[in-house]
Amino acid sequence: MLRRMSTHPGSLAARDAVVLGVIGGSGLYAMDALQGAESVTLTTPFGDPSGPYTVGTLDRPGKAPLRSVFLPRHGSGHRVLPSEINYRANIHGLKQLGVTHLMSVSAVGSLQEEVVPGHIVFPDQFIDRTKHRATSFFGDGVVGHVQFGHPTTEGLRALAREAATSTGATVHDGGSCVVIDGPAFSTRAESELYRSWGARIIGMTALPEAKLAREAELAYCLLAMSTDYDCWHDEEVSVDAVVAVMQANVDVARKTIVRLAELLPERNEELPYPRACENAVMTTPDTMTEEARKRLDLIIGQYL
Repeated sequence: MLRRMSTHPGSLAARDAVVLGVIGGSGLYAMDALQGAESVTLTTPFGDPSGPYTVGTLDRPGKAPLRSVFLPRHGSGHRVLPSEINYRANIHGLKQLGVTHLMSVSAVGSLQEEVVPGHIVFPDQFIDRTKHRATSFFGDGVVGHVQFGHPTTEGLRALAREAATSTGATVHDGGSCVVIDGPAFSTRAESELYRSWGARIIGMTALPEAKLAREAELAYCLLAMSTDYDCWHDEEVSVDAVVAVMQANVDVARKTIVRLAELLPERNEELPYPRACENAVMTTPDTMTEEARKRLDLIIGQYL
């Protein structure tokens, strides 16, 4: 007897086509290259996202247009602090809209001399120094533990790195990104401590974003735009200096997104997203409440 293929929105069958999501950080508040763009407002079991999503397609010479979804993480007019962002809602909304591969764009400080303000970094590790953020979709009656030893998706990161390099930008491969709550920048002692750990860059938004992307089974990479040397260097960080460098970096980010769309395959089987929740849930299904099942349906429903 043939088994009917699942059409659950989180299943492999429902997520066959690559859909590119982009989260815009400081300075990147729109994706001008999107064709047929429409604004989509939605809510999630975890509350409201930072704002409306922009959904459209990116043209790809010789290929079918790529469906893409954009969200500015700080909201319209940059009104939301890093620690105020509803990361769970942002990621859940992206998955609702069919995103399979997510590139996050973020302004960061450099902790190493060779990462000059204006350079681009694609980190492959994170160090979590945040304290006051909801970091998981799990909880409230459902226990799950995903693998996070390699927090970015290597295949996606490699393509994004190639795309950024093609713009002529100076691109650094790998390294650790320290993530702090903010909104204040680091003390000098903290900055020197992170440098002693060998960390390459520091920011305020990559976590829990990357953890939640893993739980939502989205391939994830971070395009980190170096805007300053943090406070370990010669001068304190100033917002004016950050904004000046950021404006130049944003142009690189926009070009990188367009090129990445051209490089991505059409089908997920060619660049798989992580099936992180397949064996992650510890709670037996028959003990889950209906409310919990409904809340987590898009995250783990395909496995229940």
